[in-house]
Amino acid sequence: MSQDVVASASPPTAVRDPRFSMMMVSGVVAVVLAVAAMTLPVPYVVESPGPAINTIGEIDGAPIITVSGHESFPSNSGSLDLTTVHLTGGLPDSRISFFDALKAWLTPSHTLYPEELIYAPGVSQETVNSENSAAMTGSQENATAAAMNALGIDFKSNLAVASIPEGGAASGILKPDDVILAIGGKQVSALKDIQSVLAEGAGAAVDLQIRRAGKDMNVSVTPKKGNDGKYLLGIVLQNTFKFPFDVQISLENIGGPSAGMIFALGIMDKLTPGELTGGERFAGTGTIDPEGNVGAIGGIAQKMVGAHENGAVYFLAPAANCGDVVGHVPEGLQVIKVNTIKEAYDAVSLIGTGEDGSALPTCT
Repeated sequence: MSQDVVASASPPTAVRDPRFSMMMVSGVVAVVLAVAAMTLPVPYVVESPGPAINTIGEIDGAPIITVSGHESFPSNSGSLDLTTVHLTGGLPDSRISFFDALKAWLTPSHTLYPEELIYAPGVSQETVNSENSAAMTGSQENATAAAMNALGIDFKSNLAVASIPEGGAASGILKPDDVILAIGGKQVSALKDIQSVLAEGAGAAVDLQIRRAGKDMNVSVTPKKGNDGKYLLGIVLQNTFKFPFDVQISLENIGGPSAGMIFALGIMDKLTPGELTGGERFAGTGTIDPEGNVGAIGGIAQKMVGAHENGAVYFLAPAANCGDVVGHVPEGLQVIKVNTIKEAYDAVSLIGTGEDGSALPTCT
């Protein structure tokens, strides 16, 4: 029996368009490049809310503010929180990625800055930490002076040379740590004393009485006119104090001068009977000078967020920062505008005694 056999035909071979392979390769390359771009470091700094710390409270069982050699009073309730910001990126050893920058840009409580607005070119983390530590130490001394001034406690104060920029009027004449005792025959107790004599002299040479290494001497300096039109000695000054008793502030890993006003309030609370806050929760920020003037700071929007998240109901803000406050106040946080430590103290005292603080000045 014969049988017809039908051979099965093989399926036709498809010819792949070479453009498809090119598209696939291009797509993979694009994805790889996109991922790489997202992880590459970018020259930006992220500013975000940092911790809020109660200055009249304790850390690890030890009070943050202690007074020795003078009667002091405990604070068992309420809070006077210093507020902080956390900075990420901008330094050679802590760059952020494009993804981090994008995430920060999309987060309402974060602010993104070009690194040159925050740090000097090539500055190291070590240098930044050192400068912040020095600023914190200075703010604590100024806070002690401001608190004692406000409470009528006498202490001794001098202005000393911190540094002398190259090319300044006093370069080669004054030295770091020289204490400025008098200028033009007038005793010096504050920076304004020097500024007024220089303004009156209109560029004429001035005689300075200084104390160097314990020895008094006289020198002459011819001021130079600065970019703002004011006559300058060309020195950086720092306050030096001799207090009648010791005030110690123990706080690590926090730097900068912006806690000065809150430190001063905490010291005043320790030095006066009763509890200044009346159990209420306050937070705030602002620099302080020995005369009690409250100055502007950075990152106040983030600091208000941090204060609110930590439970603060009232926030003391420098009047000079009001432009940065408006539009950024968390719901439920009352902002109180202050120019001086007296205004801050009076506001806290008013609310702490149970009075209505709704009419206190605010930023509008």
